[in-house]
Amino acid sequence: MIPNEPLAERMRPHSLETYVGQQHLLGINGVLRRILEQSLQIPSMLFWGPPGVGKTSLAYLIAKQTDAPFYSLSAIASGVKEVRDVIESASKQGGLLKKPILFIDEIHRFSKSQQDSLLGAVEKGIITLIGATTENPSFEVIPALISRCQVYTLNPLTSEDLRGLLDRAMREDRYLSFRTIELIETEALFRYSGGDARKLLNLFELSVNAHAAETEIIQITNESVKEVLQHNLALYDKNGEQHYDIISAFIKSVRGSDPNAALYYLARMIVGGEDPKFIARRMVLLAAEDIGLANPNALMLAISCFQAVSVIGYPECDLVLGETAIYLACSPKSNSAYTGIRGAIDFVKETGDLPVPLHLRNAPTAFMKDLGYGAEYKYAHNYEGNFVEQDFLPEEMRGRIFYTPSENAREREYRTALLKMWKNRYPYS
Repeated sequence: MIPNEPLAERMRPHSLETYVGQQHLLGINGVLRRILEQSLQIPSMLFWGPPGVGKTSLAYLIAKQTDAPFYSLSAIASGVKEVRDVIESASKQGGLLKKPILFIDEIHRFSKSQQDSLLGAVEKGIITLIGATTENPSFEVIPALISRCQVYTLNPLTSEDLRGLLDRAMREDRYLSFRTIELIETEALFRYSGGDARKLLNLFELSVNAHAAETEIIQITNESVKEVLQHNLALYDKNGEQHYDIISAFIKSVRGSDPNAALYYLARMIVGGEDPKFIARRMVLLAAEDIGLANPNALMLAISCFQAVSVIGYPECDLVLGETAIYLACSPKSNSAYTGIRGAIDFVKETGDLPVPLHLRNAPTAFMKDLGYGAEYKYAHNYEGNFVEQDFLPEEMRGRIFYTPSENAREREYRTALLKMWKNRYPYS
């Protein structure tokens, strides 16, 4: 008997216990688990993560767990009219104990006007919005909507998560559980699904069905999966797997100062129809993380690139992407800014809120001045060279270093200047 639904649909989790992954949200101390178990008010939220990690399933589970009316729209097929129709329908249910939930898949594909149409309903509490996106909300969702939502990052599924999905499918699915399946190798399944649980399950079912008539015992190996893919390319979106591999190779080529490899992988993405804004965004991040203070102009050029491709689009923007990729690849490299801010953030998480020195505090009232706020602060511009040595860090952190200049021409100048100013306070050498 051939099932009507694909395996991925049949295996959608029906409870928190059957949901796989995202332990930081749904584990014992997970923030969403606490909200659901304590029957707290569900906030509007955005789920950000790669494809197939459970964004849609989590939205359905929240609606089921809270017993709230549930509406679902896809940003690809819906517009302002559909959004307003749902809001009107939801507003008529205002007497319900639970606010209706509106789930919008791929919300990053909504235009600004479409996103604007959601603001009033979210702000007035007519609906609880749950949006799913594979793109960074900071770039693709309007600030007014982000400010009204909690943003939760969904992590890629681990190999253990994916293996657990397969084991559960073989054990519980009403079609596969009656077959004798030996899962001998999983490398090809994991690789070609690209960590996407939906693709993994459907590829697994395709592999099982391809060999079901040959023998009573179905053995799944790397070779058997590759064989199935070669005969069923139309049923499997290979670009999904390549999406992450090629952008990874592109970034590592630019970081490694190889403009030729960078252009090759850039061309692969362009020919494959990759979103040019996705490429440009990654170059903005790369300019800050891997080039940083060795060439601060790189970040400005990358931001200009993002703005240009957003306006121009394909095919002309390939020139802008190419020029930027070459410039970044040929630029000197430094990750000192990246390690500096990451180190400072980690330190704050460990130590909490240390008291700001009194002489650095704001003193807008006489009472605060009497307490010593702002006293003995030395205004740098009143001193020679616009510098005077004084304490800026909390006392417990005196001499703590987060930024260490890298070995490039520009940062060597920074190192020399810092050593001259701070002498033994910060042991730059």
